[in-house]
Parts: sequence; C-alpha cells; structure tokens
Amino acid sequence: MDPRTSWKGVFPAVTTQFREDFSVDLDATKKVVEALVADGVSGLVMCGTVGENCSLSHAEKFSLLEMAVSTVAGRLPVISGLAEYTSALGSTYAREANRIGVDGLMVMPAMVYPAKPRETLDHFSTIARATDTPIMIYNNPPSYRTDVTPTMLAALAEIDTIVAFKDSSGDTRRIVDVRNMTGDRFIPFCGLDDVVLESVALGCVGWVSGMSNVFPREGETLFRLIRDRRFDEAMPIYDWFMPILHLDARSDLVQAIKYCEKLIGRGTDRTRAPRLPLDAAEKAELDAVMKKALAERPALPEVGLPLAA
Repeated sequence: MDPRTSWKGVFPAVTTQFREDFSVDLDATKKVVEALVADGVSGLVMCGTVGENCSLSHAEKFSLLEMAVSTVAGRLPVISGLAEYTSALGSTYAREANRIGVDGLMVMPAMVYPAKPRETLDHFSTIARATDTPIMIYNNPPSYRTDVTPTMLAALAEIDTIVAFKDSSGDTRRIVDVRNMTGDRFIPFCGLDDVVLESVALGCVGWVSGMSNVFPREGETLFRLIRDRRFDEAMPIYDWFMPILHLDARSDLVQAIKYCEKLIGRGTDRTRAPRLPLDAAEKAELDAVMKKALAERPALPEVGLPLAA
C-alpha cells in the first residue's frame, strides 16, 4: 500500500492480549483486531507502546504480526512498532517484519538510554537502510526522554523510506514547524489522544490512538469530522471524549486502556510486569469515568463508517 494514500485516519495502537499465565493469547488478540476492523478504523499499529512491545520476545512479536497481516488480509494498513535497544537489533527486526508483510514500521528511538541527537539520527538511518518498508518516526519525549525535534526530522528528509512522523510531545506547534521546514515531505500523525482535534486541524492526516481501542467508532467519527472541518459536530464529541482521552497521556496508559477495554468487553486488563494491575483507587477512578462516558455516549453523525456490528 502506498503510504501517501493509505496512511490516513485512525490507527489504534492494538493491545496484546495475555492468558492467565501471561503467555500471549493470539486468538484473543485476533478477536480484538477483527472487532476494530469491523468498527471501521483506518489502520492498525501492532506491537506499539500500548501493545507492550518491550515486554515481548521477538518470536512473540513476529507471531502477532503474522496473525494481524493474515487477519486483515490487505483491507487496511498494518504497521509494526519497532522499539529495539540497539540499531543492529532494530535492523534485524525490520528485515523480519518486512518478510512477514507489514505495511510499515513505527520506529522509536533506541530504548536503552536518552540518546544525543546525532545518535538518534544514526539509529533511525541505520534501520531505514536495512529495509525498504516505509517508516514512521515516533517521537514521545515525555515517555522515552529522547526528543526528535522538527530540525532532526528535517535532517532525515533525504532518506526515502522514512515517510511519516508521529508526534506525542503534546506540542502541536511542531506540526506547523515540520511543514515549514519540509513542506509535504512527511505524513504527519497525531500520537497523543487528548490533542487530536488541534493536531488534525493543523494538518495531521492520521491518528495513532490509544483510547480508540475502547471507542473505535467514536474515534474514527471524531477524526473524520475534524478532517472535514465539521467542527460544530466534532466539538460535543470531543468534549464527551476528553476525560477518556486524557488516560492516554498517563504513564500507566497501557493499564488504563486495557482496564477500560475490559469494562466494555473488548479485552482483558492483563499486563506483563513490570506493569502491574491498577490499584483499587485507580480502578474506581476509571469505573467512574467509563460509567459517565457510557451513560452520556453521543449519537454519532454520518461520516461513512460501516454499519455497526
């Protein structure tokens, strides 16, 4: 798939489902994938932060990718997160993901320590040279302490396989800064749920979303309304969604997203250590947020989504 035409809309960062013994549950994860596709999302990100990439072995990651590619069967793009500790490991992962048939790689900085800018650029460049799979650069300085600035992105513009960037810094000015520096060279994605309206209004054509795992139809509807400048219809949905979207900005976003998935019947809340279950107070907080959200769930305007299952 050509990223310029297919990397648009909402790409949930899919959760990885685990059995009671914390082994990967491929069948349960497949059900999550099938439900998201049926709800009309535009793409999927497997093995991202929300998919607990760094808690999985290579064999587990590749089995998840094979399942997703087979299940989706070309209906929409499947992108794999890449969060390796060294450039060599990242290159090996990129080659294997390419063999499996993913449509793209969402590459994080080297996860071993906060790198210098030239080290981060070298890491991205090394992985990009190892594969012809299209790459989305993932910037999340609050979580990973390595900041990929607009100036650094501009320095990567000559590498053809780097086609997109996902910004989770929360600073929406960067979308404009990158565009001013590089024109339309990179496909811009929002990576932080609670700034999606601002990000899409400023030019992001895609949204890698955490909480759209829980409310995928609402996420895709909101995105399309903003994209089409239907702000009068978008704002009430954004206001309703915001307490849920804020959960994506927490350090325990994976536990929060999976707990909300469990509450709505879309998965379990099991996470691998060191991510531990939410405590009683945290669960009570999310119970209240979800109870209010479900009680006030808005009617969605027509945006071209398939009929609800």
